[in-house]
Amino acid sequence: MEFGATSRKKNKMVNGNQKFRTEITALVVDDDTTNRTIHRRLLQNLGIENQEVRNGKEAIDIHSSGRNFDLILMDMDMPIMNGIEATKQLRAMGIRSTIVGVSTRSMEEKVQEFMEAGLDDYQEKPLTSAKLISILHKMNHNGSV
Repeated sequence: MEFGATSRKKNKMVNGNQKFRTEITALVVDDDTTNRTIHRRLLQNLGIENQEVRNGKEAIDIHSSGRNFDLILMDMDMPIMNGIEATKQLRAMGIRSTIVGVSTRSMEEKVQEFMEAGLDDYQEKPLTSAKLISILHKMNHNGSV
């Protein structure tokens, strides 16, 4: 399987797990250390280079400094700047990365508000390998990566 026109390498199986040996980069945005660690490890296990920040303002700042990511895993509820506001600002900056909202919140109104801010997808925590692989396949199918 190859990931879209911008992908440069093919996936391979390692110990029964699919490795995405591409130049996909991801940003994990979450104020909770445990969640950041889980998401970082899930991404690393799939061979995806990633960075992490603690809130939406840090996500804006890292993009303002010139960094770009193919995938952004965005928590909804964070101090300083929440995921809804950060997603709106990233989109206003012209950021076209795939942004996936990740939250424990399942109230339909809040999820809808998050989606309308500019999300490409929404997943309830905890994020799992299966959910992450599904996100990556959607990215490939949509030509985002």
